[in-house]
Amino acid sequence: MKLVSKEVEKDGSGQVTLIPVEAEDMWHAYNLIGVGDSLRSTTVRKVTTESATGSSSSSRVRTTLTISIEDIDFDTQGCMLRVKGRNIQENQYVKMGAYHTLDLELNRKFTLAKECWDIIALERIEMACDVAQSADVAAVILQEGLAHVCLVTSSMTVIRAKLEQNIPRKRKGFCQQHDKALLKFYDSVLQAVQRHINFEIVKCVIVASPGFVKDQFCEYLFQQAVKLDLKILLENRHKFIQVHSSSGHKHALKEVLSDPDLSTRLADTKAAGEVKALEQFYTMLNTEQDRALYGVKHVEKANEASAIETLLISDTLFRSSDITQRKRYVGLVEEVRDGGGEVRIFSSQHVSGEQLDLLSGVAAILRFPMPDIEDEIGSSSDED
Repeated sequence: MKLVSKEVEKDGSGQVTLIPVEAEDMWHAYNLIGVGDSLRSTTVRKVTTESATGSSSSSRVRTTLTISIEDIDFDTQGCMLRVKGRNIQENQYVKMGAYHTLDLELNRKFTLAKECWDIIALERIEMACDVAQSADVAAVILQEGLAHVCLVTSSMTVIRAKLEQNIPRKRKGFCQQHDKALLKFYDSVLQAVQRHINFEIVKCVIVASPGFVKDQFCEYLFQQAVKLDLKILLENRHKFIQVHSSSGHKHALKEVLSDPDLSTRLADTKAAGEVKALEQFYTMLNTEQDRALYGVKHVEKANEASAIETLLISDTLFRSSDITQRKRYVGLVEEVRDGGGEVRIFSSQHVSGEQLDLLSGVAAILRFPMPDIEDEIGSSSDED
């Protein structure tokens, strides 16, 4: 996604102009656009004109419309976004108040105006437009003496480090120089991984090589992580995926990413943090019921007591057409973060998000048990 302009006032009102450049950007746009917002974009409209003799003719003209949004339709298979609403600005082809449907297309800019841009919407814009934020896949492509450390988005690959080192050949009965140089090379790659991969954003790391180089490197990496107490690597060990490549050159990444088996593994690994949090929630529900809650009333009550350790929330709740409801969930996220809790926003396009939606779309793992919360909610007269 390209950010053309952002004009947001202190009270949260304002407009943002964006250009979607890839299919995934339509998903971001769907999560940004809400009923009641206004959307401005170019469109094609059929216009009928009548001549002086009374004969009529119709033609299709391109014009720019601004509509007040009443309905949003997103095709998940084709990644197409269709927005319907009433025209709210003077136009020579479309009357004020007339209905029109705008189809958002790739590489065509649109301007979205809201009465209030909340933190969730602003974070999504930042994530969609910043390559470093959207690069949630990293890759280490290597062979003996050559390595590339890359960040991968769905539209581009950014090479963050290229490492080259001469590795002496193995000779019969004399392998010391080869092994010593190889360990030095692996250490350089390890340092590049630490320097260039932000594990708070990156959800999986592909390690690809011909032969057993990938296995040897990963073994070295995690041995060093234990030896030097590199917690960030040990905590994210589950994010590393080892695959075969023909070489350590950057073009080998293309063949790696085109592997359909890897695509499935990536989808699961990218959502691994959410899946793990959901599994932890279900485990807690079975073993320590008083520390696992779901349903907005129960979660809000726990939040009042600053009891939330991890908040699990579905992105479907932020697309609510009810502005009051949307503000309710945005406020909950902000309060949990301010209280030092972790927030996991689940995508409804992944099976983990679907499962969370079955639990009302919001759940929480607590810092301490709250056994009386059901009674408190039942006896509270001001609960809605």
